[in-house]
Amino acid sequence: MGGHMEMMGIVLVSLFLSLQASLLATSEKTMCIISGDCRFADCRGRHLDRVPTEVLPPSLEEVDLSHNALQQIHSSDFSHLHRLRVLQLQYNNISLIEDDAFRFNLLLVDLNIFNNSLTDIPAKALEPLSKLQSLDMSNNFYKSATLAEVFSTFTHLKVLSMGGPFIPSLKKGDFQALRTIFLEKFAIKTASSLLDYEPGCLKVIQTKNMWFDVALDKRPDALPMMLGDLVNKTFVVLRFRNLFEFEYYSDKVDIFHGLADIRTHDLDFHRGKFNENLLRMALMNIQMSLIKVLRLLSIDFARSSTFVDDGNRSSVTELALDVLLLRDITNPDILRFDWRFTWFSKVRHLVIMNVNFNFVPCDAWDEMGMVEVLDVSNNRLQDHSLYNKRCQYSNTMPFLHTFNSSNNQLSSLSDIASLMGTFSQLKVLDLSYNQLSSKASACTWKSNITRMILHHNNFVSSTLSCLPTTVQYLDLSYCNLDQVDMEYFSQATNLKELLLSGNKIKFIPSEWSNPNLMYLALDGNSFGLISMSSFKNMPSLSSLKAGNNPYHCTCDLHTFIQETTTKGKVNITDWPDNYKCYHPEAFLNTMVAKFFPGHIACDIKLVIIISVAATIVVVLALMGLCYVFDIPWYTKATYQILRAKYRAHQEGAGSSQVYAYHAFISYSHWDADWVRDKLLPCLENNKPPYHLCIHERDFMPGKWIIDNIIENIENSRKVIFVLSRHFVNSEWCNYELYFAHQRAIGKTFSDVVLVVKEPIDPDSLPNKYCKLKKMLSTKTYLEWPQEAKQQAFFWAQLKSVLGKPGVTRDRAASARSQLSEADASVVELPLEDRRPVERGAVPPEVFMEANDLSAINAERNNHRTVPAIVA
Repeated sequence: MGGHMEMMGIVLVSLFLSLQASLLATSEKTMCIISGDCRFADCRGRHLDRVPTEVLPPSLEEVDLSHNALQQIHSSDFSHLHRLRVLQLQYNNISLIEDDAFRFNLLLVDLNIFNNSLTDIPAKALEPLSKLQSLDMSNNFYKSATLAEVFSTFTHLKVLSMGGPFIPSLKKGDFQALRTIFLEKFAIKTASSLLDYEPGCLKVIQTKNMWFDVALDKRPDALPMMLGDLVNKTFVVLRFRNLFEFEYYSDKVDIFHGLADIRTHDLDFHRGKFNENLLRMALMNIQMSLIKVLRLLSIDFARSSTFVDDGNRSSVTELALDVLLLRDITNPDILRFDWRFTWFSKVRHLVIMNVNFNFVPCDAWDEMGMVEVLDVSNNRLQDHSLYNKRCQYSNTMPFLHTFNSSNNQLSSLSDIASLMGTFSQLKVLDLSYNQLSSKASACTWKSNITRMILHHNNFVSSTLSCLPTTVQYLDLSYCNLDQVDMEYFSQATNLKELLLSGNKIKFIPSEWSNPNLMYLALDGNSFGLISMSSFKNMPSLSSLKAGNNPYHCTCDLHTFIQETTTKGKVNITDWPDNYKCYHPEAFLNTMVAKFFPGHIACDIKLVIIISVAATIVVVLALMGLCYVFDIPWYTKATYQILRAKYRAHQEGAGSSQVYAYHAFISYSHWDADWVRDKLLPCLENNKPPYHLCIHERDFMPGKWIIDNIIENIENSRKVIFVLSRHFVNSEWCNYELYFAHQRAIGKTFSDVVLVVKEPIDPDSLPNKYCKLKKMLSTKTYLEWPQEAKQQAFFWAQLKSVLGKPGVTRDRAASARSQLSEADASVVELPLEDRRPVERGAVPPEVFMEANDLSAINAERNNHRTVPAIVA
């Protein structure tokens, strides 16, 4: 028992260790994401407090360990990564980097240790990195900015960012190690309260871009000394961040003195506090310098409480700039910091973006006479504040060619048109992200606008008539358009690029015509049908973007895609990823590129040929069936039955279960002698007698022949067919056989008695006697014996089949009642056989008259006379 418990314990411990190892392995796998080629490891933001060496393969070239909780970098952490070129360690809590940490990473070119807790610059650890090109080690807890001599060996270094919030001073020899290094960018950060600056500190710096993150709240006089060290140096960008972090500068001393002697193209002020005094000092020096681009970004502007407008014209009147950018400034008073707009007078490209202003005074337009590009996007401008009808706009901004008023609160196209009409050189107009909708009045565009950007408004189709027709580029994306205004596009004949993405257009008009359109974007709409005819009137179209529509996968779509992708006349720019089937349901979400309906289904000519051929085959087959089975004859006979029944119904004839005859005898006139001499005497002389119906004696004079046949068959309990070769050749016998068959439908064929007078081969019968063939092969028939001694047995069989004679209704009374209704004039027509025609169409008008009944009984030698009425 003890051994068993011990074994159970070992098993449990093993399972626990296995589970722990599995969890550890899973945890290690989630530490980093390794690229498929094992060259990049993404370990950022995973709360790591150490470098996960065990999951980093030696083939890595780039490792991102930023935004973690690393505290130390040990010599073994990256010793196996000999190919490492980029190492991101920013935003950690690293306070120590061991001297040998990068000894085996000789290929490292980009190292970022920004925003950590280092108290000293790790010069010893950086010494092996002779190929280093970018080093960002700023925003650490350094107490000194002095660079060790090892930095002079970094001859490939292009970007160096250094310093931190606890550096109290900048001394002359701090950057001496960089005297021979030519940088692309040098950035220095000091404490927010720099206490000391030694002139000459920055003289050794050779860089294209100089960035200062230096607050001068306590030492504003340090700025002239810094600028003095940069005199006669050439920069692309000179940038100051947080120049005054906590206090507004209020002294009268010009701290920007010397700025005019620095050769720089761009000057940026990012953040920091500015009042009208500090801004005027900066602008006064800038207008005497070579600076062409001035950017004021996110600065905190406020007028001094002591500022008084003395009424004199502003001193900033010669600020000749290529670009003046004011962005992300909460106080719009900066636009006229000294109550004047004169600092805009010689600016060519003016950008006032997200400055929160909502009104443009009349004198502002007057001062912007040199502006060529005006960007007032992302503000709170409304129609009446942008276009003030009390202002005089004549000859305003004669050089303006581009106007951007996107992301405002504009709603009236007519007001915009009136304002833009005063800018004679205007070519480009951007009104996107506004509230433009249907027009309120007519629009008059005087300027020759060629490029118009209107996306993300709320148009209706009729609004397009308020747009200029001179445009070559028109962006109407995401404007809630549900159809294409053909009237407008028929006038905009210069249009070359049209963007209609993200609307609700339900169909593409086939009559859409534009001779110069080269690019068309229709993606993200609501149409499902597109074909070659959709763009047949756009001969210049070369690029089309039409994805993300609910496509009906049809032959037209397949043909269009095949034509455009194979012939290459039109390039579908977003093919094939954005093209999916929406209908039919069987193809929902199927890629259009994988939709193949088949050649036969999509070839219209082939479909027509096959359809015509199939129709011909079906027609020929039906004609063949009609010929083989004599369908026209049966159709004609059925018609006669229905017609006779209809007439009987009209005359009030009704059916009765009491029959007038025991049997109706159908026979050819060639067999009439046998019927009169043999059949009738035997049956009618029987005791009691059988009442038989034959046409010569019992057909009703003055009645339609077809009606006589049908009525007498229906009034007879049995139908006796005397079969012979002459019977087969008789048209009327065939009718009687067919009518008897129709009567038997729904009953049994026991009412039909077949008497074979002479042998008949069923296979020799014509096809129209298919029923007779069937009866001869399936039904027992009586065969007339030629020997006299066998004939007595034949009569006994026939009487047995007919049954005992019963009571029949009065035939004479019936005949008299029907004769009394017949009233017609007649003429004599010679007829063959006992009926009008043996092998042709039967004239349904033929009927018998009472006075000529004896003529029928006197029939001889295939000829008899039968009266007929002529309608």
